[in-house]
Amino acid sequence: MLQFINPQPVALASAMTNPLLFDSVSDFAEGVALVRMKSQLAYINRDGQVSIRVADDNVTVATDYAEGLAVAQAGDFFGYLDRSGSWGIPVQFRKAKAFSEGLAAVQGGTKYGYVNPQGEWAIEPQFDLAERFVNGRALVKLEDAYGYVDTTGRRVVPLTLKDAWSFAESLAVARVDQLYGYINPDGEMVIAPTYDGAFSFAEGLARVRQGRTFGFINAEGKMVVEPTLAFASDFSEGLAAALIEGQWGYIDPTGRVAIAPQFDYAADFSEGLAVVQKDGRYGYVNPQGEWAIAPQYANAGKFSEGRGRVQIDHRWGFVDAEGNLLSGAGFKDVE
Repeated sequence: MLQFINPQPVALASAMTNPLLFDSVSDFAEGVALVRMKSQLAYINRDGQVSIRVADDNVTVATDYAEGLAVAQAGDFFGYLDRSGSWGIPVQFRKAKAFSEGLAAVQGGTKYGYVNPQGEWAIEPQFDLAERFVNGRALVKLEDAYGYVDTTGRRVVPLTLKDAWSFAESLAVARVDQLYGYINPDGEMVIAPTYDGAFSFAEGLARVRQGRTFGFINAEGKMVVEPTLAFASDFSEGLAAALIEGQWGYIDPTGRVAIAPQFDYAADFSEGLAVVQKDGRYGYVNPQGEWAIAPQYANAGKFSEGRGRVQIDHRWGFVDAEGNLLSGAGFKDVE
């Protein structure tokens, strides 16, 4: 049975007396979210209080915390902020990526290597590209070839692939000639390269492209959703956004339409809600396709740690799952 959004009017999110609105915000991660007001950067907690003040005024860019450290840029170089907002790893790298499994890919000079949380080289810089670790494997590139290293730097899959992605659910996209398949952590091709495009596994299924249309395969390589979709996203919380006859809806893992196509845009579900756009405004629906938060925002982001990013006019704030805007002292805490 198709699920349709309830057409009855939905009350707008209740207005708080002191809503927190910023020039830009990030998703919540590890209990805090990065916010910017003019040149000020800080991290607020879920109650709207500034919990981490970026100590160095030269920092112009910062990211979410991952494993207790956040990538930050000062001038032309990058380092990592600790949970006090000071430099946990001094600014020194040309590029830097988030920590994962105790290591972070950084560019020192012209090559990428990996550092530990103390900023010491765990894998010396030697690669032209390096990605994060997933289950003990990291994708690396040298000249025109890709392969994988373990956390000691040992090349566990030789650098012979012409194109490859990071592992997800123990399988990784790999290209042979002009077609894509999947390899296991030992580098063995376990799903033959027969696809014009392929994407990472999520919830046991992977999106693949045959010609110009998309479908889904399982971990054995069986096509479980035929490639008839104009476009689709990966599965998240049991549903995948799909473009059907010019509008977005959601399908279940069998390919059945679970939420009828009716949106201008639809994003992945996260924490039981998904951002959708209807008539130029953004709101959130639940897995039954009912409005949880009415479409009223200029833009919106996924829910993370109980909060969703929303844009009101030219400012950004956060709402909870009932649509209440986060309020608090904001930067008044640090003035």
